[in-house]
Amino acid sequence: MAMDVVNKVLPESETRPDISHDDGDRERFAHYVQKDKITESAVTGSPVIALCGKVWVPNRDPKKFPVCPECKKIYEEMMAA
Repeated sequence: MAMDVVNKVLPESETRPDISHDDGDRERFAHYVQKDKITESAVTGSPVIALCGKVWVPNRDPKKFPVCPECKKIYEEMMAA
């Protein structure tokens, strides 16, 4: 029994992954990320992962936003250890 295969090209908007893996609340904050990962993202466009787990491609000035309380807490715990 032969199966028909259908090729379909989806519009770009349907093929882009959603790289914001949260409810959007973290969008209001600046997050802590390793400096070398920020540089790499600027060159390659690849997403970064903040200490709190937020995944995104940085494209805004973090100085315009308050620091993510979860990232700050994790960072302070890391520095205390």
